[in-house]
Amino acid sequence: MANSRTAEELRTEIKRLVGEYYQACFGQEAEESARNPVRSVRYAGRVFDEREMENLVDSSLDFWLTEGRYAKEFEKKFKEYLGTDFALPVNSGSSANLVALSALTSPLLGSKRLRKGNEVITVAAGFPTTVNPIIQNGLVPVFVDVELGNYNVMAEQARQAISSETRAIMLAHTLGNPFCLEKIMKLAEDYDLWVIEDCCDALGSTYKGRMLGTFGHVSTFSFYPAHHITTGEGGMVCTDDPLIARALRSFRDWGRDCYCEGGQNGRCGNRFTKQYGELPLGYDHKYVYSHVGYNLKMTDMQASIGSAQMDKLPGFVQKRKENFRTWERGFQAWKKYFILPVAEPDSDPSWFAYPVTVKEEAGFGRTELTEYLSRHGVETRNLFAGNMVKQPAYLQVEKRIVGNLENTDAVMNRTFFLGTYPGLSPEQITYVLDTISAFLKERGL
Repeated sequence: MANSRTAEELRTEIKRLVGEYYQACFGQEAEESARNPVRSVRYAGRVFDEREMENLVDSSLDFWLTEGRYAKEFEKKFKEYLGTDFALPVNSGSSANLVALSALTSPLLGSKRLRKGNEVITVAAGFPTTVNPIIQNGLVPVFVDVELGNYNVMAEQARQAISSETRAIMLAHTLGNPFCLEKIMKLAEDYDLWVIEDCCDALGSTYKGRMLGTFGHVSTFSFYPAHHITTGEGGMVCTDDPLIARALRSFRDWGRDCYCEGGQNGRCGNRFTKQYGELPLGYDHKYVYSHVGYNLKMTDMQASIGSAQMDKLPGFVQKRKENFRTWERGFQAWKKYFILPVAEPDSDPSWFAYPVTVKEEAGFGRTELTEYLSRHGVETRNLFAGNMVKQPAYLQVEKRIVGNLENTDAVMNRTFFLGTYPGLSPEQITYVLDTISAFLKERGL
């Protein structure tokens, strides 16, 4: 006999079963972790419950395999949280940076567009995907140094770096700690420069009560599993400028000129009535390309996870701040060995991690400590690429270096970080602090 239940009834039953599956598979795992002594401590990880899994399966049942209803829901929640007029989901944080900078090369921006050979100020101590779009667009990265302790750009050196070819500043808020926004935005105003805020590690951080990602002309976010929320792979590009938003969408969507949503036809009212480039009059606007673009859209299944994660974001941010404060209290006794992190004045960071720099006179090296921690099940990470200009991929690229990057070299040689992610328990942090204490005692320190 055929199943008499409707599709909606089956969908409801599937959702119920997904919730049961989560409890059976992941709920017991969480309970077991709470009961057992600490054996390992990760620096980051996904934090989720049955809601993300239910959304993911619900989206799959629609079998709408590109952007759909969940993408719109995720976009809406993100705009409301951040406070920007436009938010564009993409398939990764790296793609977000590529789309953001590429949009500033658009002819839509007239004489202000970035052109090949123009310079973009950035820092050498960072992650490659903040720098790669500069190179990929035929622009020249200008590398400046960072401050030890906050690991962000030296603002005065950024001012000294400006030349007749400088057109933009592209910086990440390192590990969620805001860079000196007041000085950088004033510099941009004085020299009429674009500012791209890379907020991959900084979702939920504020400066003077205002969300990061709302200061620059364009901002980017990453949803890789290590970050503040996750969609697995995924990112977002945000702006308040409608012209930039149009360019962002075009570069993300193959470079097309049409701005109809998927499944829409003739939203502009001129689908078969205009002439573009050297195409014949009336050529279908859906197949007109005004930029050399990409296909970097987020799938609806990714967005369904992001939508559920957004509801947890305030709690995630609070937990990261609490974990940071716990690390801070623990490391106070070891100031003679480590340079401890310092938040930008007037800021409230949603810290991605707890970074420390081993002092030259500490009596031990970073690798000695991080290897010891690794042997005891504790994950650490170096501060990303260290000194970018010394990485193999960047030795031969066209670039300009300001100063000797002394602090960047210190970061490369002596800085590492520990996690603050919401899944980190007080017991795990205590275990790590005890392990560091044991390391120091073994060396008679």
